[in-house]
This record gives sequence, structure tokens and C-alpha cells, in this order.
Amino acid sequence: MAESTVPKGAQKPVTSKVAFRGKKLEHGDGEVVIIGGMVLDIHATPSVRANSGTTVPGKVYYVRGGVARNVAECMSKLGAKPFMISALGFDMAGNLLLNQWKSAGLSSEGILKDKDIETPVVCNVFDINGEVAAGVASVEALEKYLTPDWILRFKSTLLSAPVLMVDANMSHPSLEAACKMATDMECPVWFEPVSVTKSRRISFIVEYVTFASPNEDELIAMANALSGSDEFQPLKESQKKNISVVSLFQLLKPAIWVLLEKGIEVVLVTVGSNGVFLCNKGGPRHFENPTEKITRSGFGGQLYKAVMQKCPPSHYSGFSELNKSSHIFAVHFPSLAASVVRLTGAGDCLVGGTLTSICAGLDIMQSVSVGIAVAKAAVEAEANVPNTFNLSAIADDAKSVYSNAKVLFHQSML
Repeated sequence: MAESTVPKGAQKPVTSKVAFRGKKLEHGDGEVVIIGGMVLDIHATPSVRANSGTTVPGKVYYVRGGVARNVAECMSKLGAKPFMISALGFDMAGNLLLNQWKSAGLSSEGILKDKDIETPVVCNVFDINGEVAAGVASVEALEKYLTPDWILRFKSTLLSAPVLMVDANMSHPSLEAACKMATDMECPVWFEPVSVTKSRRISFIVEYVTFASPNEDELIAMANALSGSDEFQPLKESQKKNISVVSLFQLLKPAIWVLLEKGIEVVLVTVGSNGVFLCNKGGPRHFENPTEKITRSGFGGQLYKAVMQKCPPSHYSGFSELNKSSHIFAVHFPSLAASVVRLTGAGDCLVGGTLTSICAGLDIMQSVSVGIAVAKAAVEAEANVPNTFNLSAIADDAKSVYSNAKVLFHQSML
């Protein structure tokens, strides 16, 4: 994937809306609100194959992490100013995370800080290929301190927010409070599952969720949680070996359909080197650009212009014939070749790139293409989020993804 940039302009834009299940998705003054974990990641990478019971040479890094925090940092590197709601302690990990946050010029108003909080820390041990071999997470503070009362203090921030993104690190009551608050204010909700175990929390909030972005294992867990059964089983490596993209989609389609039937409007499934499946129930009308003019300036305007030139909406003009609310369809976006250093930030940067692009006024087809380009840059960096993004590289990589996207499924529900 690659690098990127996507803000809203410094000038006051004319408000434009895209409706998702009757909810607003505005391109205006407001910034995305993000609720969830700010975590210190400790990454241990061996230089040689690790052996049980002993140490091996390698590198240990402190990396700023947490799904919600990663998404927010990615968006800020793309020019946006997301409003973060989270919890940190006055310890080494908390100070490291908070100092970086403030140095990026982002508001810390929504971040609860308390001496009794043990800042969440996750320790990951990688194999020599960059994959996580083992890990330990100490993130209980998020469920304990990121309470409904704290979240509801910032209700006013949703008045102009185009989207609320929540990660599944929160407790059930906090997730429900946040999502209900957003829905009451007609603000679409994006659910990021975090992990297989925590992804099952979708069952408490599905009625409020507009977007979801699981990987294939999280998708299976979410489908089982929503159907109240263990009907769906994770795909075995033998099933995925030498399988075509079309066949992989057919294996995952029943689980995807559960999420769509439960009312989630847009399901973005990441499938590793096979790319991304974008699935929608309601027809391509939701993938179209808003027609009202949006005033854009700064880096967001540059990104919008660059992507519109490289990925013109007319490329998918044939979808207009399917523009009916009674249709389901799915699109496959390919991945990009990359020099992989670390895989941990890829999914979060894909979400961050997609969200910032949507909020800059690009349609969801263009936005997912940008998200994949941004994710490429993430896997090529040591940190979860690259230090900088390059607009030209992002636009070029997005063009490659966009031009090779293919409709896998289209069906009328009538």
C-alpha cells in the first residue's frame, strides 16, 4: 500500500451530506471523533530464528499503538484533526503517548488522565518474517476508566462530526453509550473490531453501526456472535492455499451477509495479501460522491485533486445502472506489492486513510483505494504509522488499486 494525506480545508466548507441509512455523513467543519485505546506497544524482533527457553539477538522498540490511536495518528498525518476520547495514566507509557499526541498539535481534552490508571501496554514478539509470534496485552484500564460518563461529556463534539469511529477495546456499556449517542445525533458509526475475541462485542451495538472493518477471522467471529451460533468456522490455511479471489469471496460471503442482514451498511473485509472486499447492501448510491460543492484547501484539497485526477469517478459510471436501494454488491480491491518491515499497523492505517478520504469528499471507492495505498506505507515502516506520507506516491498507488478493482457480486433483493 503506500503513503497519504487527507484533511479538511482550513476555510469553512460548504456542508455536503451523504446519507447512510438515513444518517448524515457531512463534509464540513467537524472532525472525526475516535473513541478507544491509546496503547504503548513493545515490539521484540529477533535477528535469527527464536528458540524456546532462551534469548536470541534482536531489536526491542517502544512503538505508540492502540487501534483507535493508530487510526487517529494516521488521519493526523494525512492532515485531519481527529478528536480522541481515551484514557491514560501518569506513568512512563502514558507520558510517552501523551507527549507525542500534544506535539502533533492534537487536542487532549478528551483523554482522561489519572494517577490511578495503568496505561495500556501490549508486548509483541515477532518472528523473522515480521509476523506476530506471541503477545501479551495489559489493557484492562480502558474498560475500567473509559466509562459512559466520561464519553458522554463530549456529546457536543458529535454535533459536527462526519463519523464516529469506535474500537472494541471498550466495555459493553461504553460501546453502547457511544454508539447510541452518535445515532441520536445522526452521526454514522464505524466499528473497528480490534481482535477476534473483542470483535464479538458487535452483538451489543449492531443496530447503531454503519461501517465495519474486520479481517477474515474477525468477520467469522462477528457473524457467529450476531447469529448466536458457531455456524461459521475460520478458514484453514489449506483452504486458502492457491485459492482464487473469487473463491475466497464465496467462502466468506455467508458470514458477510450476516453482517449486512443485521443492518451494517458497509462491510470492509481485509484479506491480507489478497486485498480488500468492500460489500454493501443498498446499492452503489452509497458509493457516489456528494454533488454539492465542497470548498477544500491545504493538503486535503491537494489529495482530493490528485486522487480525482488519477481515479476519476467515471471509471465506475456503469454502477449508476445499479443505483437501487434493493441491491447487494461486492467489490474486490487488490493489495499492493510492498517491502514489508512490520504488519501491525496496516489495518489501522487502511481505516485511517479511508476515513480521511471520505471526509475530504472522495467517494468510498476512491477512499478504499487511498486506504490501501496508505496501508502499504505502514507495512514498510518500523512504527505502526509512518512518520510522513507522500501525496504523489499515495495517488499513484491508489490509481493502481482503483483501476484494478473488480465487481465480484451484484444481486437484486427483489
